[in-house]
Amino acid sequence: MAENKTQPTDVAPSAFLEGVPNSSRRRDGLALLALMEEVTGAPPVMWGPSMVGFGRYSYRYASGREGDALAVGFSPRSSALVLYGLTVAPEAAGLLERLGPHRTSVACLYVSSLAKVDMGVLEELIRVGYAHMTTTDFTVPPA
Repeated sequence: MAENKTQPTDVAPSAFLEGVPNSSRRRDGLALLALMEEVTGAPPVMWGPSMVGFGRYSYRYASGREGDALAVGFSPRSSALVLYGLTVAPEAAGLLERLGPHRTSVACLYVSSLAKVDMGVLEELIRVGYAHMTTTDFTVPPA
């Protein structure tokens, strides 16, 4: 069975973030690092070359494929901050309505700047996302 491509690394998240070339993304990344660590109580861990994660969850498909992934986290991409694990909790939909400018995909939340969103709402999204991702059974039943 194939191993997940994105695995935890030994790179220090703060060192990664200090090396982000875009000063706005670097500043927002460092702010997210502090906020997510405070809200989750989990230490930050680099997942692959560009994702900062907090906590982890396990999943298993009916096929037998299983793995671990970061519970919540982010990546300071050049086009936007990409936040992971914040859109799937039952409470997320109502919170996203109050967040401010953003877009979503299946499992990602995209924000252009932390200055443009409601930080109290973002904090709550992190709180409910982390709780959901670390307490839900992610066994996918057969179709």
